[in-house]
Amino acid sequence: MGVLQVVATPIGNLGDLSPRAAEILGRVPVVVAEDTRHTGILLRSIGARPRLISLPGDRERERVAQVLEALDHGEVALVSDAGMPAVSDPGREVVAAARKAGHTVLAVPGPSAVVAAVAASGLRADRFTFLGFLPRTRARMLRLLAVSPELALVFYESPHRLAATLRAAAEVVGERPVAVAREISKLHESWYLGTAAELAAHFESSPPKGECTVVVEAGPKQARRVG
Repeated sequence: MGVLQVVATPIGNLGDLSPRAAEILGRVPVVVAEDTRHTGILLRSIGARPRLISLPGDRERERVAQVLEALDHGEVALVSDAGMPAVSDPGREVVAAARKAGHTVLAVPGPSAVVAAVAASGLRADRFTFLGFLPRTRARMLRLLAVSPELALVFYESPHRLAATLRAAAEVVGERPVAVAREISKLHESWYLGTAAELAAHFESSPPKGECTVVVEAGPKQARRVG
């Protein structure tokens, strides 16, 4: 049986690659990557030259058999373009198939935009729900944002949709403090804090560049119903 190493990669700053991750990526004969071109840059920076298997999100199921075949011959690393594979990125089906086939699956933790945004936001988020990328339809988005008012919310958003998403979110989260983190760990990392409505107005007049992570502070605890 083989070993599938699920490896976290930097979310912006190549210096955030852990020594353990670098050692594994430099050792394994095969790396399964969301985008082989993007991952190739990281691998070249550490002098690694493994065989690459691409894992585009819309074709992940088609690549499972190829990955399992590689695992039959030994150790394989799974990476995404940034952060941890299978978290709003391809990889879940590969991991599930590897476990089902009896291979060992190990986690190699590291950079995470979700955890970084929560930690550096300064907002109350001891308990939070990660929503990934929100649905595009307004009704589904609002239902998801309203899932639990007592929990902080964390989600990703593209720059061209950020203002509209925050404008819609304001209907659900009201005056709860919100933080928007842009380009975490990169040269132009920036943070914006305010209410959802205030930040929507800001980004309507000054559209951001780069992917954003949004944190909505936990709401007040709801009184328990008795009876």
